[in-house]
Amino acid sequence: MPEALPVATVRTQVTVPLAFPDGYTTTVRVFTFKGLIDGREHLALGLGDWAGALDRLAAGGEPPLVRPHSECLTGDVFGSQRCDCGPQLREAVQRIAETGGFLLYLRQEGRGIGLYAKLDAYALQDAGLDTYQANVALGRGEDERDYSAAAQMLATLGVSRVRLLSSNPDKAEQLTRLGVDVVERVPTSIFLSPANAEYLAAKAAKAAQTEAAQTEAAETEAAEAPAGRTPDRPVSR
Repeated sequence: MPEALPVATVRTQVTVPLAFPDGYTTTVRVFTFKGLIDGREHLALGLGDWAGALDRLAAGGEPPLVRPHSECLTGDVFGSQRCDCGPQLREAVQRIAETGGFLLYLRQEGRGIGLYAKLDAYALQDAGLDTYQANVALGRGEDERDYSAAAQMLATLGVSRVRLLSSNPDKAEQLTRLGVDVVERVPTSIFLSPANAEYLAAKAAKAAQTEAAQTEAAETEAAEAPAGRTPDRPVSR
């Protein structure tokens, strides 16, 4: 049974032209919201023929491509090479613009622990911890991101089914639990550099661990389901 969330509304919307350092340009429709569960200033960016994508969805056609992208000041703005956030954002904007859909820009810096704590975690990574171990060493969760506001934003925009642009199985699991039908998970590209190799290796290992845990849970639920009852649908892969 999906978790119930408060209803959010569109606060305002405005058209913004974008230009990236590599010369790529596009125009987005930026939506702001009232009533988001965490009170943060998250944004939804309608890219390409997003209105047509909504029409196709309403008619029973292919769902739009959607990426929930967590804010990363160091990577998105300053081009930090310690992560792959900036290249992922650039890729997502173009890929979504080509098909029509939405990028949800979520104010969850540092996997939800904040900018200063993220920089503290960098210092611990320099001492030998991986990105998840560093968060734990600071007394925080490995990943504190919550996609409840993202699910609210999608519901407000009329997006009940998505093709999820993400290599993170936790995003798909959370959105599914929150009532979003994830019909496909489309992996992002790999943006490897000497500075982020260990970071990407840790992310890949965590994703594999999460996938295995989700598969095991789904298999256990199916085995324990009473005769005649269909188990809850597992996350689409």
